[in-house]
Amino acid sequence: MPTPNQLCFASNNAHKLDEIRPLLPPGLTLLSLADIGCAEELPETQDTLEGNARQKAEYVLQHYGVACFADDTGLEVSALNGEPGVYSARYAGPQRRAEDNVAKLVQELHGATDRSARFRTVVALAQADGTVHEFDGEVAGTIIKEGRGAGGFGYDPVFVPTEGDGRTFAEMSGTEKNRISHRARAVSKLLAYLNAG
Repeated sequence: MPTPNQLCFASNNAHKLDEIRPLLPPGLTLLSLADIGCAEELPETQDTLEGNARQKAEYVLQHYGVACFADDTGLEVSALNGEPGVYSARYAGPQRRAEDNVAKLVQELHGATDRSARFRTVVALAQADGTVHEFDGEVAGTIIKEGRGAGGFGYDPVFVPTEGDGRTFAEMSGTEKNRISHRARAVSKLLAYLNAG
């Protein structure tokens, strides 16, 4: 039975969980999906980042009775009218292969003079009383023509953040990326809210 001082993060990514745990207010226990016995794929059928994040968080609250926060992230490219956006993970098809997505993106931008883009993350917090709060974070950057770096995931090899030193996200350490990343910014707003409560 969940207790009021438990909060689920709709993820089983151990690295993400380890990053967030020390930043939570004292007495609040962070649980993964595995911790609450959730093994099914969470629904993501909305056409916005906000919608998907909210849908996942509310699903966990409704089916498992524990307050939850979930995130959804998209890459929005100016020359492609904001695409791939909410479809970033499956841009090149339902197989969700990062290499295919990056290859398609580079192809779509062939010859484009405007290569500006932004990563955007929305975090939705579904609380025990049924209220939902949303927090967002974004980082601007440029899409380069060929990937660089072995770190990160997704589009990181072709994304150079504007406020960086010319390296791609994939060329940075996890710590360096987290100082300026879209997800870190959204999560920091969530943490500020939780710590203020």
